[in-house]
Amino acid sequence: MSTQKKIEINVVLFKRDLRLQDNEAIHNALSTGKKTLLLFVFEDILLNDPHYSERHWNFIRESLTDLNNSLITYNSELLIVQSNIHRTLQIIQETYKITHLYSHQETGIKVTYDRDKMLKRFLANNMITWVENVNNGVFRGLQDRTDWIEKWEDFMNQPLLNFLPKKEQLFTREEVAHLANFFHVPSLETNPDTPFQKGGTTMALKYMNTFFRDRGKHYNNHISKPLLARRSCSRLSPYLAWGNLSVREVIQETTRCIEQNIYPKQMESFGSRLRWQAHFIQKFEMEDEMEFVSINKGYRKLKKQVSEKYIEAWKNGMTGYPLVDACMRCLKETGYLNFRMRALVVSFFTHNLWQPWQKATVILSQYFLDFEPGIHFPQIQMQAGETGINMLRMYNPIKNAIAHDPEGVFIKKWVPELENLETPFVHEPSKMTPMEQQMSGFILGENYPKPIVNLQETRKHASDILWSMKDENTVIEENFRILQRHTLSNRKKSS
Repeated sequence: MSTQKKIEINVVLFKRDLRLQDNEAIHNALSTGKKTLLLFVFEDILLNDPHYSERHWNFIRESLTDLNNSLITYNSELLIVQSNIHRTLQIIQETYKITHLYSHQETGIKVTYDRDKMLKRFLANNMITWVENVNNGVFRGLQDRTDWIEKWEDFMNQPLLNFLPKKEQLFTREEVAHLANFFHVPSLETNPDTPFQKGGTTMALKYMNTFFRDRGKHYNNHISKPLLARRSCSRLSPYLAWGNLSVREVIQETTRCIEQNIYPKQMESFGSRLRWQAHFIQKFEMEDEMEFVSINKGYRKLKKQVSEKYIEAWKNGMTGYPLVDACMRCLKETGYLNFRMRALVVSFFTHNLWQPWQKATVILSQYFLDFEPGIHFPQIQMQAGETGINMLRMYNPIKNAIAHDPEGVFIKKWVPELENLETPFVHEPSKMTPMEQQMSGFILGENYPKPIVNLQETRKHASDILWSMKDENTVIEENFRILQRHTLSNRKKSS
């Protein structure tokens, strides 16, 4: 009895590229003309990884639902399963012959890197060709930054890739449903009433369009304000982190606005931050051990005593410093905080509380809806003052509160215990006398915590230690190495 020959197919594996437009993995697969299956795997290694939280999985589920809604036109949908990738491909192979797997090169945490090494072995053993594409202008295998900015700009100036499948090239919904019978298929239901931004390209385009046409007009003036930044900043970071939009699409729209004289100064500032974002992800791609240890080896000997009491107070917004607490409560509740306030809470954690930055990474990655490893770890190290090449910045939460939330509106919203106090005391309730506390019906230490540490003393302690370390030989040698590897050559700078 003859056996039926299996149909040869491509598989496109979605990871942090949850979009159809300007998706090179899809474009490469479809350009072959071969039948193509679109696949997303809820991987157990990531579902169980402490960096991720339910807000991330909700965002991903919303993004996948949006993708499937867009595919209805083509009578297609994604195969969405919960498993591991190589096991998923193994099961698909029982029905079809997979010749090629298409995906992007992921700059992720160690567990995804280890997964990719195992996947590479599996694909080689099964004679499946893995075609990986550059992701958002982050290049693998670079030894230094010679020509990096030129390569990045060339990538960003390439035309956007359209989603143009041939007739019946995609797996039909019926074919996907048949395959799904062999897997655990997770529900894509989400809670619509959460305070987080909703996932998906449809929602991402709404945010992008309102930013470029209206909200961005106050970008430069409001970027550091914890309340006003919520509207005047682009709010595109989660859509870039999870790939609902490509960076190239946003860069090109930014350039178009500048050319059309639409808030040009604001858009130039925004564009510079997109380049800055790429710089940090490229740095992490080249030095991924930053997930665990300081990029500057001279700081790896720095020992800090872990205080669970301090960490819990900071994590839950109960430090006795109103702006810090408002920021942490806001972040925990909504998943968003503007850049300056992110820097401030990390500075407070690593300098004033004198806690190791590694203890903040998981807490913040769970809180940030836009958790992007390539931004997350380099930024936390920079704010902790352990790169050696960046200026040591210690943010004073009281001065920043007065400068960026002068009426205490943001603080009162997120620390309602303080909403009936006079404005100066909203910024510094510890300055209230016992009589003033009695008259206000507010008792420090009962209604709101006393300051957990002394700001001036802890700042001096951290400053003295970190500044003294800058003169150590290992730190200096590492400074030179880091600058040589991650900055442009003198020739490029002067040209």
